[in-house]
Amino acid sequence: MFLRVIGRPLLAKVKHTTGIVGLDVVPNAREVLIELYTKTLKEVQAIPEDEGYRKAVEHFTQFRLKVCQELDDWEAIEKRIASGQVEELIEEARDELTLIGKMIEWAPWDIPDNYKCELVENHAPVPKHVPLHRPGPLPVQFYETLKKLQDTSNREPPLSAPSSEFQSKE
Repeated sequence: MFLRVIGRPLLAKVKHTTGIVGLDVVPNAREVLIELYTKTLKEVQAIPEDEGYRKAVEHFTQFRLKVCQELDDWEAIEKRIASGQVEELIEEARDELTLIGKMIEWAPWDIPDNYKCELVENHAPVPKHVPLHRPGPLPVQFYETLKKLQDTSNREPPLSAPSSEFQSKE
């Protein structure tokens, strides 16, 4: 009994470095994450319930908060959440809190129904260093399948032609 109570914290794995430049180890990362996730869930309440952003933030924050409350070990938390180290999760949670504040300020859900978006057409040439994102060539099998489909459709009568059964009797 003594070893369980006293020895377990002493035997806990200690993280000496994150291996990421500029990202220091947070010794009480679990407690920090629980605090940040709780604060996130409170602040996101200011966003309307039916907004996709709020639903997404609530969903993944509730999951992460539950994981942090259930598990004590930082390695287990990292493994279950599978989104990086706990220190990265802390930075991510802080960034999310900042974004929530900005989203509340910007209120992208308050667009009037009669709002018309201005379409700006710019026919300037695309600089050479910017990729045009043109899709590559399709595989040969695609063209072979397409040709077979076209050949079989030429043999069958078109579907849009009315049959004699369905013609109206006059």
